[in-house]
Amino acid sequence: MNDLVIRNALVVDGTGARPRTADVAVENGTITEVGRDVGRARRTVEAGGAALTPGFVDVHTHYDGQATWDPVLAPSSWHGVTTVVTGNCGVGFAPARPDRHSWLIGLMEGVEDIPGSALAEGIAWEWETFPEFLDALDRRTFTMDVGTQVPHGAVRAYVMGERGARNEPADAADIAAMKAIVKQGLAAGALGFSTSRTLTHKAIDGEYVPGTFAAEDELFGIGEALRELGRGVYELAPAGAAGEDVNAPVREIAWMRRLAKAIGRPVSFALLQIDAVPDLWRELLELSASDAAAPLFPQVASRPFGMLISLDSLHAFGDHPSYVEMALLPRAERVARMRDPGVKARILAERPDPEDVLAAMVRGFPERLFPLADRAPDYEPHPDTSVAARAAASGRDPMELLYDELLADEGRNVLLMPLLNYSNFDLDAQREMLTHPRAVLGLGDGGAHCGFICDASLPTTMLAHWARDRKRGEKLPVEHVVKMMTRDTARLYGLSDRGAIAPGMRADLNLVDLENVALRRPEMRHDLPAGGRRFVQRADGYLATFVNGVQTFAGGEHTGELPGRLVRGGRS
Repeated sequence: MNDLVIRNALVVDGTGARPRTADVAVENGTITEVGRDVGRARRTVEAGGAALTPGFVDVHTHYDGQATWDPVLAPSSWHGVTTVVTGNCGVGFAPARPDRHSWLIGLMEGVEDIPGSALAEGIAWEWETFPEFLDALDRRTFTMDVGTQVPHGAVRAYVMGERGARNEPADAADIAAMKAIVKQGLAAGALGFSTSRTLTHKAIDGEYVPGTFAAEDELFGIGEALRELGRGVYELAPAGAAGEDVNAPVREIAWMRRLAKAIGRPVSFALLQIDAVPDLWRELLELSASDAAAPLFPQVASRPFGMLISLDSLHAFGDHPSYVEMALLPRAERVARMRDPGVKARILAERPDPEDVLAAMVRGFPERLFPLADRAPDYEPHPDTSVAARAAASGRDPMELLYDELLADEGRNVLLMPLLNYSNFDLDAQREMLTHPRAVLGLGDGGAHCGFICDASLPTTMLAHWARDRKRGEKLPVEHVVKMMTRDTARLYGLSDRGAIAPGMRADLNLVDLENVALRRPEMRHDLPAGGRRFVQRADGYLATFVNGVQTFAGGEHTGELPGRLVRGGRS
């Protein structure tokens, strides 16, 4: 008798095949049969025609610290994610000498905007070496499986000390030592190695991520660890990825292609549309696929990359003196004061702090400010819905309209400010990226950018926007959307036991109401250790999630079960 049978499901199996109605049988955490009349079970779930997909595999997260204290790993777990890969972009917490703990926290805080106070209180530091870090994770249980990568920044500082932290050149002995540490981590189960070369990644003290300026002998020398073991992904945030140097990306592709051929392992890099050269992404896609012998895989997102503007995060008036006086008050009190006509007039008339660059950026681009609805927020907003356009249409000052927007819904309103992937004010470029054969869905940054961004919900955007709701261009077939989030991402990282609904595969599954799956508006919570803040985003329409055959979520709520474990490379 089976442990579990899910009957009458619309099976979207992760292979790209058309959905079909079938039953799925599970025993001992493994799918045993897909078809009709699969036999009896100790537990039967009636799907009633709801979609059954493999659990989603998110390969670009930053739960390195959170995984050491939080078993639920929300918000990713709220969006059907059953496996995450951490340790991206060259930042992480192992290897770590005891005198480097605070420095590693500052590196992660600066690069990924995770509150340092939360990391300092939450991380117990039960390790020094990378294998010891894996063992610490192995002692924990989660709502999902967790895999991780060896981060260049931590390795460089561990081997080279202050020289490595300050991006001084590595000599042959340094490179050999770094390679040995990476090889040790891979042998213990790391899924890959990561580095960062973008100038937008800085530690809290303003220093660039160690490895940002690494020479090719260092980059290729470390890559030899992957070649020798025949395992692992080489992941990076390339120079110019965020538009800081528009000439860099083509140069980066050249050496990444040579690296991929030299080590014979997948090289995966962040690819974004930048306003300064809005069609450069297409050239980079073509270059990444120009050599069949070079396994080069761009990571792409499913929506604009930008900041969330609200009273609880960044906004245009945060540097105005009258607002500064009330900034630490509870939101309800701030809203009450700001609704006073005299306070409003005073704040709007005040001269802001010229040193606050982010607030100035918000004020400078009202044409890029779009309100997000409480239910099913639109991540492909029409230009006519921007603060600037609506202010012009109503004859109002854009900043006055923005002021009122921030107070809407008792101050819970949130606006999206797209910075990347929205050069043409539509997502046609993203659709082309999402359909490219080399592209891999990523860049959600689950667990990171707590104060300004919440893109761990990209899987729900794929299901709701791309497979069903898109109105400003072509949609994507649901089978393509699911394949990108399951088989494709699992295969990139060699996780051959998951990513498809087929006999012998892990029973990581999502039961989804495709007609009603939808995002909710992002909201700010203060639920990290030490009261640290973070944006989270819930979703509707996830009926059930199973990890290794055990139900972890029912109707979007955690069941209390924690079947997830550390996933070690080469052992899945």
